[in-house]
Amino acid sequence: MKVKVLSRNPDDYVRETKYDIQRVPRNYDPTLNPFEVPREYTRAMNATKLERVLAKPFLASLDGHRDAVNCMAKHSTSLSTLLSGACDGEVKVWNLTKHNCVRTIQAHEGFVRGMVVRFCGTSFYSIGDDKTIKQWNMEAPGYGVEEEPINTILGKTVFTGLDHHQKNGTFATCGQTVDIWDEQRSTPIRSFSWGVESFSSVRFNPVETELLASCASDRSIVLYDMRESMPLKKVIMTMRSNTLSWNPMEAFYFTCANEDYNLYTYDMRYLEKPVTVHMDHVSAVLDVDYSPTGREFVSASFDKSIRIFPKENRNSREVYHTKRMQHVVCVKWSADNKYVMSGSDEMNIRLWKANAAEKLGVLSHREKLAANYNQKLKEKFQYHPKVKRIARHRHLPKHIFTEAKEHTVMREARRRKESNVRKHSKPGAVPMLSEREKHVVAVVK
Repeated sequence: MKVKVLSRNPDDYVRETKYDIQRVPRNYDPTLNPFEVPREYTRAMNATKLERVLAKPFLASLDGHRDAVNCMAKHSTSLSTLLSGACDGEVKVWNLTKHNCVRTIQAHEGFVRGMVVRFCGTSFYSIGDDKTIKQWNMEAPGYGVEEEPINTILGKTVFTGLDHHQKNGTFATCGQTVDIWDEQRSTPIRSFSWGVESFSSVRFNPVETELLASCASDRSIVLYDMRESMPLKKVIMTMRSNTLSWNPMEAFYFTCANEDYNLYTYDMRYLEKPVTVHMDHVSAVLDVDYSPTGREFVSASFDKSIRIFPKENRNSREVYHTKRMQHVVCVKWSADNKYVMSGSDEMNIRLWKANAAEKLGVLSHREKLAANYNQKLKEKFQYHPKVKRIARHRHLPKHIFTEAKEHTVMREARRRKESNVRKHSKPGAVPMLSEREKHVVAVVK
């Protein structure tokens, strides 16, 4: 019987004395390069450095408002159209390709609180401090014709949030209650309330279109189903959430922007604790919007910066700021996944690249191949210390840098205090809570 065995001759790889050179096995295949990995590492380093050198995210500033920009809306069918509402009741329609304003409407008295474009793109809705909901035609009227809304609904209280259904003529508003409206009627077809004084925002789920969620003033996030007469459930947090955004690709997930400087991504089936806590801002987070791929989201904060987070990461991958930009109130991610729009206190709308080092315009075949190759190299060597340090480094304004250091010291002091209290208490009296569990007070069904 023949038995095949592996046979190795120690003379091929064992040194005769410790002063001999180590014998390294070599593959003499001429297609393989013996220095392939060092060569790729050098290329990855150069690609990472070039990415940081070429990172120029700011594209344009759209100025024309005479008061702070309070809300924005993306067009549902046109990539180049953006709508913005200001604190003086003025609504502007922008052409992003030409960077100019194509239409101005004096829509409301007082703040414009919310705007949304109808799913077909033929008209849009706006709400304001004058307790009205107005529907406007997307096409500008003819020369010399006065701007008039298609429809005006007078409400009983001030509306603070607005969103439209993805597939039919239904929209939702929030104020003292969450109301569901039919476009053909002047009274809500359904109203939801759960012993809450007021709501700050309401959002329809883009996948499961009958579901919606709202942020309430009692620090809770409430979930609703339009087919039910009562709200489904709510999660009460330690601090109030300003707004939320649903993941457009995963129906169960949403991210809320909180007053405690963090963002929380929840799975609506398990509200006992968030899936991820996103923790880089140093002031209240005012707005959040998902990318159309559902893999990342952008957040706007009172600390005068915009951050882009991967949905499963605790820390942001990118931070945008300028010397003139003040508190960022609203932010949107364009439907082609290439741009981010932000509206801030100093009356400007800014246009940014979603990928700071991306080359815009038409790329040749060789440029595409080179970009893809560099991207793969950066992914392969992303955990090497030098590559990681260069890729992560960002220059921050002094106030953000100093506040971030302060928050790190404060977090460490809190952790030390908890540890000391636990050490000097009865076993089990002070439970060990993870970062995700600390921020949820209760879930009510």
